[in-house]
Amino acid sequence: MVQKTFAIIKPDAVEAGNTENIVTMIKDNGFTIVDRKKMHWSDNDAKTFYAIHKERPFFGDLVEYMTSGPVEMLVLEKDNAVQAWRDLMGATDPAQAEAGTVRALYGTNIGRNATHGSDSAENAKIEIAQFFPNL
Repeated sequence: MVQKTFAIIKPDAVEAGNTENIVTMIKDNGFTIVDRKKMHWSDNDAKTFYAIHKERPFFGDLVEYMTSGPVEMLVLEKDNAVQAWRDLMGATDPAQAEAGTVRALYGTNIGRNATHGSDSAENAKIEIAQFFPNL
């Protein structure tokens, strides 16, 4: 089933110049990029996006990190896109990510792990709507 998912190339990967390497991996793995934009998140963008984590001890650090530099946001499409993108990203902790995955190649640590991907089709719709309301 063709579906859409939301992807973020996070500030660490953008700053390191890895955006196009990651985009190439995305395309080489059969995804269609439906839309794409680069922006510098505001505090409100980050707090809204990560609201589910607001009670967690790492929330402040997460907001600070995600607003520390530009991010590249993409809407990806493919059969089973949510799971396919999560598989391509690899484990949240780059040290545990399978060789050849985005996070193994471009992530620094569990907090600076290069990319985000929606964890469900339902959340993909919510995340896409926040930054790509016309989709």
